[in-house]
Amino acid sequence: MGYYSEDLMILEQMIKDNAKVPLIDSYGKKQVILKETQGINYEVTILDIPEQTLVIQSDLFEAPKSIFKNSKGECKRSDFILISDQDNLKVIMFIEMKAGKAIEKEIIQQLKGSECLISYCREIGKKFWNQINFLEKYEYRFISMKHINLNKKPTREKNLPTIHNSPENMLKIYAPKKIQFNKLIGK
Repeated sequence: MGYYSEDLMILEQMIKDNAKVPLIDSYGKKQVILKETQGINYEVTILDIPEQTLVIQSDLFEAPKSIFKNSKGECKRSDFILISDQDNLKVIMFIEMKAGKAIEKEIIQQLKGSECLISYCREIGKKFWNQINFLEKYEYRFISMKHINLNKKPTREKNLPTIHNSPENMLKIYAPKKIQFNKLIGK
């Protein structure tokens, strides 16, 4: 693990190891393999990730169904959260992956649920680590990846928003196998 910003060092301490997805060295650059193992197994590789990135498997966070009714989908979470803290860009990506078709309303709920998880982490950092600016000034990106198991189809984006900074305005990617990090943040 290389040098981390203060926010990422706190998250590194806060989040259990089994919920973190390690970055992999590949020809001097970093990448991460996002694997879905619940039901059908599938994966997507994100290439050229900045070294100052932490990847969290957010769907490991147990649904708070003992408190919430889940009438609006508030107990759902997306599959992964990528937090990258670079000099020129601080970004938090929420990623939901589906092997096949999916109901957009449910994906929006999952993305919103993970956004709430980050809000919860932010408050823990402020209250328990005494960092009043913890996870502030990050840009958000919301991404849906569908039809991951399709073979011999090129990765393609549908309904490319200018900036996919809300769950309702998510970036929709179809049939991905490998994708560049910068493409996910809109560069």
